[in-house]
Amino acid sequence: MLAGLMCGSMTVRIPALSDKLGLSEGSIGVTLLVWGLGALVTMQSMRGVMSRFGSRSILRVGAPLCAATLALLAFAPTFPLLLVAAGLFGMAFGAVDIAMNAQGSTVERAYGRPLMNGMHAGWCVGAISAGLLGTAAIAVGLSFTVHLTLIALLSLPLLVVISRTYLPDPVVVTGSDAKGRRHRMPPVVYLLGVIAFCAFMVEGTVADWNGLYLRNVLGAPEALAALGYPIFEAGMLLGRLTGDRVRARFGACGMIITSGLATAVTFAVVLTASTSLVAISAMLFVGIAVATVSPMAMSLAGGAVDNPGPAIAQTGAMGYAGLLLGPVAIGFLSDLATLGTALGIAVALGVVISLVARFLPRSGGVRAPAETPEREFSMAA
Repeated sequence: MLAGLMCGSMTVRIPALSDKLGLSEGSIGVTLLVWGLGALVTMQSMRGVMSRFGSRSILRVGAPLCAATLALLAFAPTFPLLLVAAGLFGMAFGAVDIAMNAQGSTVERAYGRPLMNGMHAGWCVGAISAGLLGTAAIAVGLSFTVHLTLIALLSLPLLVVISRTYLPDPVVVTGSDAKGRRHRMPPVVYLLGVIAFCAFMVEGTVADWNGLYLRNVLGAPEALAALGYPIFEAGMLLGRLTGDRVRARFGACGMIITSGLATAVTFAVVLTASTSLVAISAMLFVGIAVATVSPMAMSLAGGAVDNPGPAIAQTGAMGYAGLLLGPVAIGFLSDLATLGTALGIAVALGVVISLVARFLPRSGGVRAPAETPEREFSMAA
Protein backbone atom coordinates (compact mmCIF):
# COMPACT_ATOMS: atom_id res chain seq x y z
CA MET A 1 0.00 0.00 0.00
CA LEU A 2 2.75 2.45 0.93
CA ALA A 3 4.61 1.80 -2.33
CA GLY A 4 1.42 2.61 -4.23
CA LEU A 5 0.95 5.75 -2.16
CA MET A 6 4.46 7.02 -2.89
CA CYS A 7 4.48 6.27 -6.62
CA GLY A 8 0.89 7.38 -7.05
CA SER A 9 1.58 10.69 -5.32
CA MET A 10 4.29 11.40 -7.86
CA THR A 11 2.14 10.51 -10.86
CA VAL A 12 -0.99 12.43 -9.88
CA ARG A 13 1.06 15.60 -9.44
CA ILE A 14 2.84 15.36 -12.81
CA PRO A 15 0.85 18.37 -14.12
CA ALA A 16 2.04 20.36 -11.07
CA LEU A 17 5.63 19.20 -11.64
CA SER A 18 5.32 20.28 -15.26
CA ASP A 19 4.14 23.72 -14.16
CA LYS A 20 6.75 24.03 -11.40
CA LEU A 21 9.74 23.55 -13.70
CA GLY A 22 8.13 24.60 -16.98
CA LEU A 23 8.50 21.16 -18.54
CA SER A 24 7.13 20.12 -21.94
CA GLU A 25 5.47 16.76 -22.54
CA GLY A 26 8.77 15.58 -24.02
CA SER A 27 10.65 16.60 -20.86
CA ILE A 28 8.10 14.78 -18.73
CA GLY A 29 8.74 11.76 -20.93
CA VAL A 30 12.50 12.03 -20.32
CA THR A 31 11.91 12.27 -16.55
CA LEU A 32 9.78 9.14 -16.63
CA LEU A 33 12.43 7.46 -18.79
CA VAL A 34 15.13 8.17 -16.20
CA TRP A 35 12.85 6.93 -13.40
CA GLY A 36 12.14 3.78 -15.36
CA LEU A 37 15.80 3.23 -16.26
CA GLY A 38 16.72 3.46 -12.59
CA ALA A 39 14.09 0.86 -11.74
CA LEU A 40 15.08 -1.37 -14.65
CA VAL A 41 18.80 -1.27 -13.83
CA THR A 42 18.03 -2.47 -10.32
CA MET A 43 15.58 -5.10 -11.51
CA GLN A 44 18.04 -6.53 -14.02
CA SER A 45 20.50 -7.17 -11.19
CA MET A 46 17.93 -8.68 -8.84
CA ARG A 47 18.16 -12.34 -9.92
CA GLY A 48 21.54 -12.78 -8.31
CA VAL A 49 20.78 -10.45 -5.40
CA MET A 50 17.53 -12.26 -4.60
CA SER A 51 19.30 -15.62 -4.66
CA ARG A 52 21.92 -14.35 -2.24
CA PHE A 53 19.98 -12.20 0.23
CA GLY A 54 16.27 -13.00 -0.14
CA SER A 55 13.30 -10.66 -0.30
CA ARG A 56 13.10 -9.94 3.43
CA SER A 57 16.55 -8.35 3.65
CA ILE A 58 16.08 -6.35 0.45
CA LEU A 59 12.73 -4.94 1.61
CA ARG A 60 14.16 -3.88 4.96
CA VAL A 61 16.75 -1.72 3.19
CA GLY A 62 15.00 -0.70 0.00
CA ALA A 63 11.61 0.38 1.31
CA PRO A 64 12.93 3.18 3.57
CA LEU A 65 15.17 4.31 0.68
CA CYS A 66 12.03 4.76 -1.44
CA ALA A 67 10.68 7.28 1.03
CA ALA A 68 14.01 9.11 1.26
CA THR A 69 14.44 9.40 -2.51
CA LEU A 70 10.83 10.58 -2.93
CA ALA A 71 11.73 13.51 -0.67
CA LEU A 72 14.74 14.25 -2.91
CA LEU A 73 12.42 14.27 -5.90
CA ALA A 74 10.13 16.72 -4.15
CA PHE A 75 12.90 19.27 -3.60
CA ALA A 76 14.59 19.05 -7.02
CA PRO A 77 14.93 22.72 -8.10
CA THR A 78 16.05 22.21 -11.71
CA PHE A 79 15.44 19.75 -14.52
CA PRO A 80 18.93 18.11 -14.31
CA LEU A 81 18.58 17.59 -10.54
CA LEU A 82 15.06 16.29 -11.10
CA LEU A 83 16.52 13.64 -13.40
CA VAL A 84 19.06 12.60 -10.74
CA ALA A 85 16.36 12.33 -8.08
CA ALA A 86 14.03 10.46 -10.43
CA GLY A 87 16.79 7.94 -11.19
CA LEU A 88 17.50 7.30 -7.50
CA PHE A 89 13.80 6.96 -6.71
CA GLY A 90 13.45 4.51 -9.60
CA MET A 91 16.38 2.42 -8.39
CA ALA A 92 14.96 2.13 -4.88
CA PHE A 93 11.51 1.32 -6.20
CA GLY A 94 12.87 -1.33 -8.59
CA ALA A 95 14.44 -3.28 -5.75
CA VAL A 96 11.37 -2.97 -3.56
CA ASP A 97 8.89 -4.03 -6.21
CA ILE A 98 10.72 -7.26 -7.09
CA ALA A 99 11.23 -8.06 -3.41
CA MET A 100 7.55 -7.35 -2.65
CA ASN A 101 6.41 -9.82 -5.28
CA ALA A 102 8.89 -12.46 -4.14
CA GLN A 103 7.69 -11.96 -0.57
CA GLY A 104 4.12 -12.33 -1.84
CA SER A 105 5.00 -15.65 -3.49
CA THR A 106 6.54 -16.79 -0.20
CA VAL A 107 3.32 -15.93 1.61
CA GLU A 108 1.29 -17.80 -1.04
CA ARG A 109 3.35 -20.90 -0.44
CA ALA A 110 2.97 -20.57 3.31
CA TYR A 111 -0.84 -20.39 2.99
CA GLY A 112 -1.08 -22.95 0.17
CA ARG A 113 -3.51 -21.02 -2.05
CA PRO A 114 -3.54 -18.11 -4.55
CA LEU A 115 -3.19 -14.77 -2.77
CA MET A 116 -1.19 -12.55 -5.13
CA ASN A 117 -4.15 -10.63 -6.54
CA GLY A 118 -5.34 -9.79 -3.06
CA MET A 119 -1.89 -8.57 -2.06
CA HIS A 120 -1.67 -6.42 -5.19
CA ALA A 121 -4.96 -4.88 -4.09
CA GLY A 122 -2.91 -3.17 -1.38
CA TRP A 123 -1.06 -1.28 -4.12
CA CYS A 124 -4.42 -0.11 -5.45
CA VAL A 125 -5.47 1.14 -2.02
CA GLY A 126 -2.26 3.16 -1.84
CA ALA A 127 -2.69 4.52 -5.37
CA ILE A 128 -6.32 5.45 -4.74
CA SER A 129 -5.27 7.20 -1.55
CA ALA A 130 -2.59 9.02 -3.52
CA GLY A 131 -5.15 10.26 -6.02
CA LEU A 132 -7.61 11.40 -3.39
CA LEU A 133 -4.88 13.06 -1.33
CA GLY A 134 -3.55 14.64 -4.51
CA THR A 135 -6.97 16.08 -5.30
CA ALA A 136 -7.23 17.41 -1.74
CA ALA A 137 -3.71 18.86 -1.93
CA ILE A 138 -4.60 20.68 -5.16
CA ALA A 139 -7.81 21.98 -3.62
CA VAL A 140 -6.04 23.47 -0.60
CA GLY A 141 -3.14 24.81 -2.68
CA LEU A 142 -0.30 22.55 -1.51
CA SER A 143 2.70 22.75 -3.81
CA PHE A 144 4.29 19.73 -5.46
CA THR A 145 7.24 19.99 -3.05
CA VAL A 146 5.21 20.18 0.15
CA HIS A 147 2.82 17.44 -0.91
CA LEU A 148 5.49 14.85 -1.77
CA THR A 149 7.56 15.71 1.30
CA LEU A 150 4.57 15.04 3.56
CA ILE A 151 3.98 11.68 1.87
CA ALA A 152 7.63 10.71 2.38
CA LEU A 153 7.55 11.71 6.04
CA LEU A 154 4.38 9.68 6.57
CA SER A 155 5.69 6.57 4.82
CA LEU A 156 9.20 6.28 6.29
CA PRO A 157 8.38 5.29 9.92
CA LEU A 158 5.57 2.98 8.79
CA LEU A 159 7.93 1.12 6.46
CA VAL A 160 10.41 0.57 9.28
CA VAL A 161 7.70 -0.85 11.57
CA ILE A 162 6.26 -3.14 8.87
CA SER A 163 9.70 -4.60 8.14
CA ARG A 164 9.43 -6.70 11.31
CA THR A 165 6.65 -8.84 9.79
CA TYR A 166 8.37 -10.21 6.65
CA LEU A 167 8.76 -13.99 6.18
CA PRO A 168 12.07 -15.66 5.23
CA ASP A 169 12.29 -16.93 1.66
CA PRO A 170 11.80 -20.71 1.27
CA VAL A 171 15.13 -21.18 -0.52
CA VAL A 172 18.09 -18.82 -0.59
CA VAL A 173 20.89 -20.20 -2.77
CA THR A 174 24.39 -18.84 -2.41
CA GLY A 175 27.76 -19.26 -4.05
CA SER A 176 28.43 -21.24 -7.21
CA ASP A 177 25.08 -23.04 -7.01
CA ALA A 178 23.28 -19.72 -7.34
CA LYS A 179 25.34 -18.83 -10.41
CA GLY A 180 24.41 -22.09 -12.05
CA ARG A 181 20.70 -21.68 -11.37
CA ARG A 182 20.54 -18.22 -12.88
CA HIS A 183 20.61 -19.74 -16.35
CA ARG A 184 18.00 -22.46 -15.80
CA MET A 185 14.76 -20.51 -15.93
CA PRO A 186 11.91 -22.43 -17.59
CA PRO A 187 10.83 -20.86 -20.90
CA VAL A 188 7.42 -20.06 -19.42
CA VAL A 189 9.07 -17.47 -17.15
CA TYR A 190 10.02 -15.45 -20.24
CA LEU A 191 6.58 -15.93 -21.77
CA LEU A 192 5.05 -14.56 -18.57
CA GLY A 193 7.55 -11.71 -18.82
CA VAL A 194 6.08 -10.71 -22.19
CA ILE A 195 2.57 -10.69 -20.70
CA ALA A 196 3.79 -8.64 -17.74
CA PHE A 197 5.54 -6.25 -20.16
CA CYS A 198 2.24 -5.48 -21.92
CA ALA A 199 0.21 -5.22 -18.71
CA PHE A 200 2.68 -2.88 -17.02
CA MET A 201 2.89 -0.80 -20.18
CA VAL A 202 -0.88 -0.26 -20.01
CA GLU A 203 -0.75 0.54 -16.29
CA GLY A 204 2.13 2.97 -16.75
CA THR A 205 0.40 4.67 -19.66
CA VAL A 206 -2.71 5.29 -17.58
CA ALA A 207 -0.79 6.34 -14.48
CA ASP A 208 1.51 8.83 -16.18
CA TRP A 209 -0.56 10.24 -19.02
CA ASN A 210 -4.26 10.06 -18.17
CA GLY A 211 -4.10 13.30 -16.18
CA LEU A 212 -2.59 15.26 -19.04
CA TYR A 213 -4.96 13.60 -21.53
CA LEU A 214 -8.01 14.55 -19.49
CA ARG A 215 -6.77 18.11 -18.92
CA ASN A 216 -5.16 18.96 -22.25
CA VAL A 217 -7.28 16.96 -24.71
CA LEU A 218 -10.70 16.76 -23.07
CA GLY A 219 -10.46 20.07 -21.21
CA ALA A 220 -11.03 18.81 -17.66
CA PRO A 221 -9.92 21.05 -14.74
CA GLU A 222 -6.76 19.79 -13.00
CA ALA A 223 -8.63 18.67 -9.88
CA LEU A 224 -11.08 16.63 -12.01
CA ALA A 225 -8.28 15.27 -14.21
CA ALA A 226 -6.49 14.05 -11.09
CA LEU A 227 -9.47 11.79 -10.34
CA GLY A 228 -8.85 9.67 -13.45
CA TYR A 229 -5.98 7.79 -11.83
CA PRO A 230 -7.69 6.93 -8.50
CA ILE A 231 -10.80 5.82 -10.39
CA PHE A 232 -8.63 3.57 -12.56
CA GLU A 233 -7.04 2.21 -9.40
CA ALA A 234 -10.49 1.70 -7.86
CA GLY A 235 -11.24 -0.59 -10.80
CA MET A 236 -7.91 -2.33 -10.23
CA LEU A 237 -8.86 -2.80 -6.58
CA LEU A 238 -12.21 -4.37 -7.46
CA GLY A 239 -10.57 -6.70 -9.95
CA ARG A 240 -7.84 -7.79 -7.56
CA LEU A 241 -10.09 -8.29 -4.54
CA THR A 242 -12.09 -10.86 -6.54
CA GLY A 243 -9.26 -12.09 -8.76
CA ASP A 244 -8.00 -14.96 -6.61
CA ARG A 245 -11.49 -16.49 -6.33
CA VAL A 246 -12.09 -16.14 -10.07
CA ARG A 247 -8.69 -17.67 -10.80
CA ALA A 248 -9.43 -20.64 -8.56
CA ARG A 249 -12.69 -21.18 -10.45
CA PHE A 250 -11.70 -20.61 -14.08
CA GLY A 251 -7.90 -20.89 -14.21
CA ALA A 252 -5.17 -18.35 -14.86
CA CYS A 253 -4.88 -18.82 -18.63
CA GLY A 254 -8.53 -18.08 -19.39
CA MET A 255 -8.48 -15.09 -17.07
CA ILE A 256 -5.48 -13.53 -18.78
CA ILE A 257 -6.96 -14.04 -22.26
CA THR A 258 -10.25 -12.44 -21.22
CA SER A 259 -8.50 -9.61 -19.39
CA GLY A 260 -6.43 -8.71 -22.44
CA LEU A 261 -9.46 -8.42 -24.69
CA ALA A 262 -11.39 -6.43 -22.09
CA THR A 263 -8.45 -4.05 -21.69
CA ALA A 264 -8.42 -3.31 -25.42
CA VAL A 265 -12.18 -2.68 -25.56
CA THR A 266 -12.43 -0.50 -22.46
CA PHE A 267 -9.42 1.65 -23.33
CA ALA A 268 -10.88 2.21 -26.78
CA VAL A 269 -13.94 3.64 -25.01
CA VAL A 270 -11.69 6.08 -23.12
CA LEU A 271 -10.10 7.30 -26.34
CA THR A 272 -13.39 7.73 -28.19
CA ALA A 273 -15.19 9.45 -25.28
CA SER A 274 -16.56 12.88 -26.14
CA THR A 275 -16.38 14.28 -22.59
CA SER A 276 -14.02 13.98 -19.66
CA LEU A 277 -16.74 12.50 -17.44
CA VAL A 278 -17.30 9.61 -19.86
CA ALA A 279 -13.55 9.00 -20.13
CA ILE A 280 -13.06 9.08 -16.37
CA SER A 281 -15.95 6.63 -15.90
CA ALA A 282 -14.42 4.29 -18.48
CA MET A 283 -11.13 4.35 -16.54
CA LEU A 284 -12.89 2.27 -13.87
CA PHE A 285 -13.49 -0.54 -16.34
CA VAL A 286 -9.97 -0.34 -17.76
CA GLY A 287 -8.73 -0.90 -14.22
CA ILE A 288 -11.01 -3.91 -13.69
CA ALA A 289 -9.90 -5.39 -17.02
CA VAL A 290 -6.12 -5.16 -16.57
CA ALA A 291 -6.00 -5.61 -12.79
CA THR A 292 -5.19 -9.31 -12.52
CA VAL A 293 -2.76 -9.72 -15.42
CA SER A 294 0.51 -8.66 -13.77
CA PRO A 295 -0.20 -10.31 -10.37
CA MET A 296 -0.98 -13.62 -12.07
CA ALA A 297 2.15 -13.37 -14.21
CA MET A 298 4.25 -12.85 -11.08
CA SER A 299 2.50 -15.62 -9.17
CA LEU A 300 2.87 -18.14 -12.01
CA ALA A 301 6.53 -17.21 -12.46
CA GLY A 302 7.17 -17.69 -8.74
CA GLY A 303 5.55 -21.13 -8.90
CA ALA A 304 7.65 -22.25 -11.86
CA VAL A 305 10.82 -22.83 -9.80
CA ASP A 306 11.79 -23.84 -6.27
CA ASN A 307 13.07 -20.40 -5.28
CA PRO A 308 10.53 -17.77 -6.42
CA GLY A 309 12.80 -14.74 -6.05
CA PRO A 310 14.99 -15.06 -9.18
CA ALA A 311 12.06 -16.11 -11.42
CA ILE A 312 9.96 -13.18 -10.24
CA ALA A 313 12.97 -10.91 -10.74
CA GLN A 314 13.25 -12.08 -14.36
CA THR A 315 9.54 -11.70 -15.11
CA GLY A 316 9.43 -8.42 -13.21
CA ALA A 317 12.40 -6.98 -15.07
CA MET A 318 10.74 -7.78 -18.39
CA GLY A 319 7.45 -6.40 -17.13
CA TYR A 320 8.90 -3.15 -15.90
CA ALA A 321 10.61 -2.63 -19.21
CA GLY A 322 7.04 -2.01 -20.35
CA LEU A 323 6.51 0.41 -17.50
CA LEU A 324 9.65 2.16 -18.71
CA LEU A 325 8.99 2.17 -22.45
CA GLY A 326 5.25 2.84 -22.41
CA PRO A 327 5.10 6.31 -20.87
CA VAL A 328 8.25 7.37 -22.72
CA ALA A 329 6.90 6.18 -26.08
CA ILE A 330 3.64 8.01 -25.39
CA GLY A 331 5.56 11.21 -24.65
CA PHE A 332 7.55 11.19 -27.87
CA LEU A 333 4.66 10.00 -30.04
CA SER A 334 2.45 12.75 -28.64
CA ASP A 335 5.05 15.30 -29.74
CA LEU A 336 5.04 13.80 -33.25
CA ALA A 337 1.25 13.34 -33.54
CA THR A 338 -1.30 13.85 -30.75
CA LEU A 339 -1.58 12.50 -27.23
CA GLY A 340 -4.85 10.75 -28.07
CA THR A 341 -3.26 8.97 -31.02
CA ALA A 342 -0.26 7.90 -28.95
CA LEU A 343 -2.48 6.44 -26.25
CA GLY A 344 -3.90 4.03 -28.83
CA ILE A 345 -0.87 1.84 -28.04
CA ALA A 346 -2.74 0.63 -24.96
CA VAL A 347 -5.51 -0.85 -27.10
CA ALA A 348 -3.00 -2.86 -29.12
CA LEU A 349 -1.29 -4.06 -25.93
CA GLY A 350 -4.53 -5.55 -24.65
CA VAL A 351 -4.82 -7.60 -27.83
CA VAL A 352 -1.20 -8.78 -27.50
CA ILE A 353 -1.81 -9.93 -23.91
CA SER A 354 -4.71 -12.08 -25.07
CA LEU A 355 -2.75 -13.59 -27.98
CA VAL A 356 0.38 -14.43 -25.97
CA ALA A 357 -1.67 -15.94 -23.13
CA ARG A 358 -2.93 -18.60 -25.56
CA PHE A 359 0.54 -20.15 -25.42
CA LEU A 360 0.41 -20.59 -21.64
CA PRO A 361 -0.15 -24.13 -20.32
CA ARG A 362 -3.80 -24.77 -19.54
CA SER A 363 -5.25 -26.58 -16.55
CA GLY A 364 -8.80 -27.17 -15.49
CA GLY A 365 -8.33 -25.32 -12.25
CA VAL A 366 -5.57 -23.86 -10.16
CA ARG A 367 -3.59 -25.84 -7.66
CA ALA A 368 -2.26 -24.18 -4.55
CA PRO A 369 0.85 -22.13 -5.33
CA ALA A 370 3.01 -24.52 -3.35
CA GLU A 371 1.93 -27.25 -5.78
CA THR A 372 2.22 -25.19 -8.97
CA PRO A 373 5.90 -25.67 -9.92
CA GLU A 374 7.43 -27.21 -12.95
CA ARG A 375 4.92 -30.06 -13.55
CA GLU A 376 2.30 -27.55 -14.71
CA PHE A 377 4.74 -25.44 -16.69
CA SER A 378 6.69 -28.22 -18.37
CA MET A 379 4.15 -28.17 -21.20
CA ALA A 380 5.48 -24.79 -22.28
CA ALA A 381 9.16 -25.70 -22.06
